[in-house]
Formats: sequence, structure tokens, C-alpha cells
Amino acid sequence: MMKFKNMMILLISFIALAACQMQHDAGEREMLHKSGNTINVSDRTDMYNEKGLPNEKEGKMTNFGYVRQTKKEITRNGKSAEVHAINREQVAHIISSMAVQLPNVNDAATLVTDEEVMIAYQTDTKNRSQTADQVKRTALSVIPSYFHIYVADNPVIIKQLEAYSRMDTNTKNMDGITEVTIREMLKYPQGKRIGCGQNPNNEGPGEMNQDVNRNKTENPKGLEMD
Repeated sequence: MMKFKNMMILLISFIALAACQMQHDAGEREMLHKSGNTINVSDRTDMYNEKGLPNEKEGKMTNFGYVRQTKKEITRNGKSAEVHAINREQVAHIISSMAVQLPNVNDAATLVTDEEVMIAYQTDTKNRSQTADQVKRTALSVIPSYFHIYVADNPVIIKQLEAYSRMDTNTKNMDGITEVTIREMLKYPQGKRIGCGQNPNNEGPGEMNQDVNRNKTENPKGLEMD
């Protein structure tokens, strides 16, 4: 009887252990998706999930972000694997949504290209440079650090950005076309410098429009350099 009882205990322990292992394996399979070498808490198709996640509370996302990446996934046969680009339209949506929540900003339009963020907005602020800096920093909080940012508190430019939204990176002479609007935007306050070595548009020495910024004479008060 005692021998049978011991055997039953061992059998139950084995079943419990096997169940735990199966649960663990299932969890690993759920997290190791697609390539089998990237661990994500859950699949996300957008860079920013504005609708939150299943366990969000009171409209606030409670989840942490976690990704575990293996070298095998990044380098396949000695070649770099495909790197997904950001969802530019979604990023533009977030920046515009954040901008209109700022004090004195009533309307905002954002265009995100492959290396620029252009924001035109309507405001009734009494401190244009401060508001320009606030609008610019909403973009800084969202985009990668290599992007250049241009702002203009002129709602007329919103129409120009809307026209550009039909273009893409393959559009002929795209840089030349957008540079016309960028030069126009630089006539308006751009706020403070981003940081050491960067001008107010997040450009470093030798980068696009650096000479335009430093030699701009149309509106000397447009750029606050301190």
C-alpha cells in the first residue's frame, strides 16, 4: 500500500512538472514569433500603438516595452536582416495630436519625410519663440535623433504640407521641392538650440540647410540661438 502511494505521488509530480514545461514551452513559442529569434511581449504592427494594449487601465497603457534580439536574426549568412522603417504617417499623427494640446496652439499639420519633420501651426501665443520651441520638442520626443525639424506659425503653410503628403521618397527632385518650403519656414521662430553642436533645427555642422540657417537675413529674430 505504501509502495503504491509513493508511486502515485511520483506520478502526480511528473504530470505537474510536464504541465509546467508545456506551459513554459507554449509561452516561449508565443513570444518567439515569425523568425524564432526575436522575443516580443506581443506583436505590434505600428511603431506607436495609440489604441493601447488589452490590459490598459483607464485609457493608459500599463505595459512595459520589451524585446530580446539574437545576433542570428540580425545577421543571416553574414548579411544584415531587413530593418523595418518607422510608420511616418502614424508618427505625423502623434506629433500633430500632441502639438494641438499645447497652450495657444489651435491647429497643427505635420509632414514626416525620410529625414525631416515639418510642422505648420496656428497660434495666438504672445511668445512665438517659446511656442515654437514647445512644438519642436513634441517632435523631438517622438522621432529618431537624426531627423531635422522645421516649424512655422503660419497656417498658410499647412496647405503646402498637405500638397507634399501626396509625394514619397521616389518623387523626382523631392529634396529640391521641399527645400523651398523649408526656406520659407525658417523665416519664422524656430526656438532654442537642440543641444551642443546642433542648431535649432537639430542640424549639425555640414548638414542640410546649415548655411541657410546661419546666413538667414529675411527675419533675424526668427532663430533663437541661445
